[in-house]
Amino acid sequence: MVDSQGRFLWYELATTDTKAASAFYAKVMGWEPRDVSAPGMPYTLFTVGGEAVCGLTDLRQEARRAGAVPKWIGYVGVDDVDAAADRVKRLGGAVHVPPTDVPGLSRFSVVADPQGTVFVLCKWGTPAEEKPADPNAPGRVGWHELLATDWQKAFPFYSELFGWQRADADTEALSTYQQFSAGGQTIGGMFNKPASVPIPFWLYYFNVGDVDGAAMRVTAGGGRILEGPVGVPGGSRVARCTDPQGAMFALAAKRGSKTLGYFEPAGARDPSAVRFYVPKRSAPNAEGASPLAGSFGFRAAT
Repeated sequence: MVDSQGRFLWYELATTDTKAASAFYAKVMGWEPRDVSAPGMPYTLFTVGGEAVCGLTDLRQEARRAGAVPKWIGYVGVDDVDAAADRVKRLGGAVHVPPTDVPGLSRFSVVADPQGTVFVLCKWGTPAEEKPADPNAPGRVGWHELLATDWQKAFPFYSELFGWQRADADTEALSTYQQFSAGGQTIGGMFNKPASVPIPFWLYYFNVGDVDGAAMRVTAGGGRILEGPVGVPGGSRVARCTDPQGAMFALAAKRGSKTLGYFEPAGARDPSAVRFYVPKRSAPNAEGASPLAGSFGFRAAT
């Protein structure tokens, strides 16, 4: 039996230009896109070595009209999607898409925590699909970070919903960074977003062999580097970016790695070493940069 309760099982990018996004991430991450669209349901799988790591879909027109913007969203495994969706509502969250079946594949529900951060509840159709991926694997998400309005209120919600436990807390004058674990494995952290960041959200760190090289590919492909690359204690380098359509993501690599192509097997970084501060906000540029750009930055721990 695979215990996927509370583990991130899948990641999906909803965007306004799937063709451009597919080409961008293929160059930046080395992912190989594979079209698995069905009639009326366009969908692309990104793969590494033939194994699917995440998905790409179109941001629906009705969502765009409602103000939705391109973004990455995480799918979290639960034993019972219907019961978990009910729990979300009881705990003060919202259910945007009620429990729904994807025939032969999964049951899911799009929900939000009480502060409005969106994620997906998911149960795959077969036990083999329920197994969480190795967080150190190349091209995979190695860390999950919640920029919350108030993480101290957000944590009890996720703990009750998924059974997450507190890991080491790290406190400084400017912020508190709370790590959390699922099934005994530390998988992410949460902290209070700077006031200049408009909404709370989940940020996903993708593993690369060379973060500096990957950052260069981001800018060459029309994306933006918001912060970094910067070294952090524990031997890692990280960068926060947006793709050309404005979806935010992050890159992480072990320092001193010898890159083989885009990737190389690496141990987990020490995400608790990443701190945040609010520098002076730069004026928006004429190119219509993301409202998050320039609004916060990394600071290496001392």
